[in-house]
Parts: sequence; structure tokens; C-alpha cells
Amino acid sequence: MTVEEEYRARYDEVLVPLSASLSELLAEHLCGCERVDRISSRPKSVNRFVAKAGKITDRGVPKYEHPLAQIQDQIGARVTVFYKSDVESVREVLMRYLRPVESKDLVPASEWEFGYFGWHSVCLFPAELIMPDWPSEHVPNFFELQVKTLFQHAWSEANHDLGYKNEKAELTADQTRMLAFASAQAWGADRAFEELFCELQDPAKGR
Repeated sequence: MTVEEEYRARYDEVLVPLSASLSELLAEHLCGCERVDRISSRPKSVNRFVAKAGKITDRGVPKYEHPLAQIQDQIGARVTVFYKSDVESVREVLMRYLRPVESKDLVPASEWEFGYFGWHSVCLFPAELIMPDWPSEHVPNFFELQVKTLFQHAWSEANHDLGYKNEKAELTADQTRMLAFASAQAWGADRAFEELFCELQDPAKGR
């Protein structure tokens, strides 16, 4: 059986219902949190998984020897919040219930670059979400979790679609600059809303 066939069987039988259950669990944990815009979870599509599984390193060898076991984002969950300070409050709540194996803040490599922002974690699946009749070889060990503001989410989705997934041709220098400009605008709007929110919460800070 090929990697694609194995993943397709896993996708239909386990990943789709498991991602739905994960969304419900995250919503339950965050039911008391304010300014949560959206909670979503979805499995990586078959085509995207196969493309990732087939990646080759700079040394010309496969990046993943066992992609079904090594690729950690077969299910990705995302919580979208209003303001940057909400990212931290949501993260604190979720970490009371989840078991992370890796966590980090996503920031560009340089202050002169504008790119992905947000909080990212790889977590073990809660045992209560695993159905006993699922074949154990089809159940992934981890899922990817991201917490982003509305602007961070909008930027990452658009950039992924326009830049990362552009298969027709590489972006020109001006097109790349346009993406950077849009990212800088999103970064500025995100910061402006956060500062205004903090000032309205505590008017003394705005004096």
C-alpha cells in the first residue's frame, strides 16, 4: 500500500471525525474566554499530505523516512482571537488541559522581515478523543495547535495562498514586496487595535 493509500484510509476513517471531536473539546475548554472569534480543526488534505511526505532535503534525500509517523500536523487546530493579549490568555487556559511536546512563538527571522506571527504548539491527542474501534495504526499521536489574532490569521492564510502555494510561477520581486507591505500593514493594525484595547481597559494608560 502506498503512502497516499494509507493516508487516505486514515483520513476517511479517523482524521475527519477526530478533528471534529477536537474542535468540540477546545470549544468546551474555552467556553468562558472572551473575544474568541473562531475555533476550528481540520485534517490535512490528502494532496497536501502527499506533497509534504515527498519533500526532499538539500542533500537529495527524503525529508521523512516514515511520514505517517513523523508528520505532526495531520490534524491542525486553530483558535482565532481579537487582540494580541488574548493570545496569551487563551494559551494559558489551553495549557491547563493539553499536553504539549513543543511550543513556540512564531516571529520573523529579522525585524526587517514581516511574516508569520502567533503561538504554535504540538500536543498529544487527549485519550478521551480516541475511539476504541479505530485501528491504532491510523491514529496520529500529535496535533498542531495555533492561536492567532484576526490579523495574524488573515495574513497567514492569504500569504499561504498567494505565496507558498503558488505553483504556476515564482513571485516577482515587486510581488514579494507587495506581500511584505501587506504584512507590515497587518502587523501595524494588530498593534493599533491592541494598544487601543489596553487604553480603553485602563484609561489612565492613555494619558
